[in-house]
Amino acid sequence: MDIDWREHQRWVTVEDRPVNVVDLGEGPPLVFIHGLAGSWNNWLEQLPAFAAERRVIAMDLPGFGESPMPRDKISIGGYARIVDQLLGELGVDNGAIVGNSMGGFISAELAISHPERVERLVLVSAAGITSEHERTAHLIPALRVANRGLLMATAWFAAKSDAVARRPRLRYVTLAVVTAHPNDLSAPLAAELLRGSGKPGFVDAFYTLTHYSIRDRLPKIAAPTLIVWGARDRLVPLRDADVFEQLIPNARKVVYPDTGHVAMLERPERFNADLQAFLQS
Repeated sequence: MDIDWREHQRWVTVEDRPVNVVDLGEGPPLVFIHGLAGSWNNWLEQLPAFAAERRVIAMDLPGFGESPMPRDKISIGGYARIVDQLLGELGVDNGAIVGNSMGGFISAELAISHPERVERLVLVSAAGITSEHERTAHLIPALRVANRGLLMATAWFAAKSDAVARRPRLRYVTLAVVTAHPNDLSAPLAAELLRGSGKPGFVDAFYTLTHYSIRDRLPKIAAPTLIVWGARDRLVPLRDADVFEQLIPNARKVVYPDTGHVAMLERPERFNADLQAFLQS
């Protein structure tokens, strides 16, 4: 499906800040929440596939993509509150929520703190279990310095990301931590991933991942939950999937072999089929 995404992009004001949103299709709402250093583009393999039958919504979380930093300090609870208010502004009472990595963490928090919004929940390599023990306060000053350098390089990456993505060796070096086989991604898709780096919200969001506990509240999630993980995830260990499955009452897990941290991009056909089956079950 050839889509002019500009026709479906809109700005929605939440807590006195604009949030960049892509919104297309009609039908039951299906909401996608990206992870750390991501953007709405992380769901390019899903949005066209589901827009024929559903209203699909993807956003740039405040501090990432094109969305400016939020009014308040970044936190998982704050992000869940923003998503809740954003859905209200969009006229979405409830829907299926799909989150990857930090987006999965936020989605789980949304299902706990705003359960009326979440009809079904999909966690893709969700953060929130191992990350709560990885205290990083001593690293934050260094990360801020590093992120300033990364922000300075963002313009270069935005201009050169297409060229970088077309070169297999550079593509492998830049994306090997995230994907099991970086060179299996198409060059345009790899370029979109590269454009997500160096955003102002990175350090504060990284910090909150390690200073917010959700484990003890996971049994409060009432929505049917699908947990999707890559067996070769280098960022969030596979054992975390077991914890989510054990603690969320109505949850089941699927593991994709030879797959990294972004299963929806690495295995889009299988992921879309599994998501479709889950939504229809």
